[in-house]
Amino acid sequence: MGTLSKALCILLLFCVVAAAAGDSYKYKDPKQPLGARIRDLMKRMTLQEKIGQMVQIERSVATPEVMKKYFIGSVLSGGGSVPSQKATPETWVNMVNEIQKASLSTRLGIPMIYGIDAVHGHNNVYGATIFPHNVGLGVTRDPKLLRRIGEATALEVRATGIPYAFAPCIAVCRDPRWGRCYESYSEDYRIVQQMTEIIPGLQGDIPTKRKGVPFVGGKTKVAACAKHFVGDGGTTRGIDENNTVISSNGLFGIHMPAYYNAVNKGVATVMVSYSAWNGLRMHANKALVTGFLKNKLKFRGFVISDWQGIDRITTPPHLNYSYSLYAGISAGIDMIMVPYNYTEFIDEINSQIQKKLIPISRIDDAVKRILRVKFTMGLFEEPLADLSFANQLGSKEHRELAREAVRKSLVLLKNGKTGDKPLLPLPKKTGKILVAGAHADNLGYQCGGWTITWQGLNGNDLTVGTTILTAVKNTVAPTTQVVYNANPDANFVKSGKFDYAIVVVGEPPYAEMFGDSTNLTISDPGPSTIQNVCGSMKCVVVVVSGRPVVIQPYVSAIDALVAAWLPGTEGQGVADALFGDYGFTGKLARTWFKSVKQLPMNVGDRHYDPLYPFGFGLTTKPYKV
Repeated sequence: MGTLSKALCILLLFCVVAAAAGDSYKYKDPKQPLGARIRDLMKRMTLQEKIGQMVQIERSVATPEVMKKYFIGSVLSGGGSVPSQKATPETWVNMVNEIQKASLSTRLGIPMIYGIDAVHGHNNVYGATIFPHNVGLGVTRDPKLLRRIGEATALEVRATGIPYAFAPCIAVCRDPRWGRCYESYSEDYRIVQQMTEIIPGLQGDIPTKRKGVPFVGGKTKVAACAKHFVGDGGTTRGIDENNTVISSNGLFGIHMPAYYNAVNKGVATVMVSYSAWNGLRMHANKALVTGFLKNKLKFRGFVISDWQGIDRITTPPHLNYSYSLYAGISAGIDMIMVPYNYTEFIDEINSQIQKKLIPISRIDDAVKRILRVKFTMGLFEEPLADLSFANQLGSKEHRELAREAVRKSLVLLKNGKTGDKPLLPLPKKTGKILVAGAHADNLGYQCGGWTITWQGLNGNDLTVGTTILTAVKNTVAPTTQVVYNANPDANFVKSGKFDYAIVVVGEPPYAEMFGDSTNLTISDPGPSTIQNVCGSMKCVVVVVSGRPVVIQPYVSAIDALVAAWLPGTEGQGVADALFGDYGFTGKLARTWFKSVKQLPMNVGDRHYDPLYPFGFGLTTKPYKV
């Protein structure tokens, strides 16, 4: 080859390289239209890179090698999965960035998206503000409050370097025997629709009028996830992950409406429910996932499975993984929360693509949707987190907001025995008060499930917060003596010369199927505590529970009764109302039954005979200072 030929070859090679380099910036250029960026990146992607985008794995298996080798598109923390006990924001940010750097080092540098359950604040993280669970927030009927909670939660999630929250749960719980009932705002879909205002709080206000387009407004916001599509709150006898037997009119009239609001507000992702509708698992329901959600509602974000959701299409789970994968992907699920056996998933989907069981068009639809969310939220421009929001975690402002949410979520069910004066608000200045009950000085019980761990914890060492007992001590006059006894016997009560008692009882923490209950009782020794105390003096009983529980046998002995639900870390909100700094305003967003034999029983039912009806709630005026 002559010198001139060599020179021409080198020049030609230089031009090709230069052109490729110039061209490669198209998908990385935020000035390009979104569609052009997606198309440009997708035409460069190999099949393996596309499949990788559809895979979400647990952080415990997300090594840099795995991220790079399999082009993994997403990572999550399962319930309670943390980099270390009581990890700081810095530890979280470093972990997320470490995983992200591996993704950025791949050929195309597509950032991964990290997701976590932040279902009542950033609940896996030590020191975060834990807001009341949804069952309490529905009571407030205050969409603006929900938006502010969304804004605060987004900042706390970003404080740990995470851009994606698996929230809100927009289930319509129709049977309190369901272990996830506390994750539902109400039995009434209209209240659940109102509460979708948390979505613009988490994500920001959608700027476009185009319905169904995902939107995340930058680094102070997170991608949200409406879940669990659809009918999760309507299963037979409230059995978790079970079968929702209902007509089309019932499904679309009760369980679907909140999804219209979520999609119209630009929710970035939708998570599919473990449950079935009339025998067909939702993870395999193409008519609803693709036909209705994607095609009819024009949802343009991505659809994600639940944890091992495709495995659970069969009973027992994982019985026929080939079928489950085919059914789930064909139904229209875009991202699979695998979360551990990623090689099995990747090998099987490759095999089915090769056999032309799953068309490339289905893969492209999934990847396009995932990339749309990643581009929209600015993940390509700012893939790495920093510590600029670290001071937001558990901030004073957020704790004050949670305290406000607690007092607005309380429902006063009884205030004074027949013919007696109202007991509440309680006097701050008195001789001696008895505080009793296992839930009075137990932050773990107060927060419930999905707090620090998946199932929640017992005790006060789990995170930072104020128990109801501490709140009472903070509120009464300095001269008032507060005596705490978790389970006093009748002699202790009678000999104590107490002016009145505050008894705090309820349920232990639980999550998902571990909370399914056929009896819905207050946990022992709660009933005997009520009897020992309220039989001898004026008492207010505060019920800390994820749902209405059996209370009718004790009501006649009780002077005042308050439903506090699962208030979270800011117990001071309970004392705010008990002692009259604020009035009680909450109205039941769930029917309070007399007996479990009545269940399911919801407002509007023909045989509606509750102990306290939907919408009930006594009010008090704050004390004038």
